Amino acid sequence: MELKQLDIRPVPPREKHPTIFATFDALKNGERFQLVNDHDPMPLYYQFNAERPNQFDWEYVEKGPEVWRVNISKL
Repeated sequence: MELKQLDIRPVPPREKHPTIFATFDALKNGERFQLVNDHDPMPLYYQFNAERPNQFDWEYVEKGPEVWRVNISKL
């Protein structure tokens, strides 16, 4: 199965997190997507911990300096 990528870089700032959470919420358990961003999305990780505790797995694939890639899985 091909890993879905969500390149969030061109999305307007106020729409970034809602778009990411909508993508996550559409996943079935065990599915994942790869987030592509232009900075470390650590604030998003903390928001996931607050709003979706114990529902996700977070795996860095690439850590900058220009592109960050994170696989986000639904548990």
